[in-house]
Amino acid sequence: MLKELIDKFYLDRQKDREQQHFYITDAGKCPRAVFFKFKNAPREDMNANILRMFDHGDHMHQLIMKPLLSIREVHVVASEVNIPPQELISGRADAIISDGKNLYVLDIKSMNSMVFKNLDEAKEENINQLQLYLHFFKIPRGLLLYVDKDRLDLKEFVIEYNPTLAKNLLKDLADLKNKIAKNIIPSRIPTYSEDWQCRYCAFKEICTLANGGEIEWEDFKKKIEKA
Repeated sequence: MLKELIDKFYLDRQKDREQQHFYITDAGKCPRAVFFKFKNAPREDMNANILRMFDHGDHMHQLIMKPLLSIREVHVVASEVNIPPQELISGRADAIISDGKNLYVLDIKSMNSMVFKNLDEAKEENINQLQLYLHFFKIPRGLLLYVDKDRLDLKEFVIEYNPTLAKNLLKDLADLKNKIAKNIIPSRIPTYSEDWQCRYCAFKEICTLANGGEIEWEDFKKKIEKA
């Protein structure tokens, strides 16, 4: 009884969620998948246990922030800080901290032990997100702190601001915004056959149906409605 009710709670929160603006987590992601999210295109149903994992990630953040607020060597300048309001994108950094000399944007990520033990460098998608935080907060460096959610071990990486990368990420989002407005489905990413994003993408089925190049959304929508 409880399992069904709890699962329904999580699944109901995901229904008919048409995305209205970019989030920092969209930076560097497959533009076609982001386009489909905006259009609320048909996707594979997400399991309730995956949705619970997202909530579990929030608890990991709280677990890390608790000692940071008490450590004398580090000062938490602000936590859960929204980027300055602007039209293209929104996002909220976990914290801005100071070691007494320098400011850092802190981004906390949790993962299972299998992924954590093989983590020798910061993940590209996390670097992309952090670069935009550094860009908007005008802070020259950040910290990616990874938490093994099974064993609670930690790994950290200092990331320097790369203005070229940040501006390219924003340009790509601006181009994608234009395609969304014009109802043009972006081309499939060149590495689709081996890219991890594609293996776990909820839009795999309709992406295959759309083939590789750009396509008009309205025409394609009629095609998937008949499929």
